[in-house]
Amino acid sequence: MNAKQTVFDYLTQAGIAYDYYEHPAAPTIEIARRYWRDDGSRHCKNLFFRNHKGNRHYLVVFDCDRTLAVRDLEQRLRQGKLSFASEQRMMKYLGLRPGSVSPFGLINDTGNEVYLFLDRNLSEAPFLSFHPNDNTGTVVISRDGFLKFLAICGNRYEFTDLY
Repeated sequence: MNAKQTVFDYLTQAGIAYDYYEHPAAPTIEIARRYWRDDGSRHCKNLFFRNHKGNRHYLVVFDCDRTLAVRDLEQRLRQGKLSFASEQRMMKYLGLRPGSVSPFGLINDTGNEVYLFLDRNLSEAPFLSFHPNDNTGTVVISRDGFLKFLAICGNRYEFTDLY
């Protein structure tokens, strides 16, 4: 089964409504902007980090129109020194390749080892958009649907001020 279909099946089985549209591969925000629809959703940037020891992993989600400096993020999250996780770690914990990172990768984290940090501003957005674990499409989901998704996945998460 392909990555997109896994996401669609998961959301459907959970009774979570979503919209989906396809577009050419968009591994970066700059490229994705060319294809996003004006659908009222908050498009998100998703970064995958590990701590200095490599024994903790974090997915950080924030508004794509904002930027984050890793050093500032370290101070805000108080998780010690952070670095981007390797492609191997990304595959191991999220089942994803670079350019397709999304909270939907938590479907593949059956051990709930990845901690999710979400920018507090996202808690006010009525709709959010993410890749469906494949960068050739966009899923638009309501905030409530997204929170239901997170509850079902079981990973720990928090909304926090990232900038």
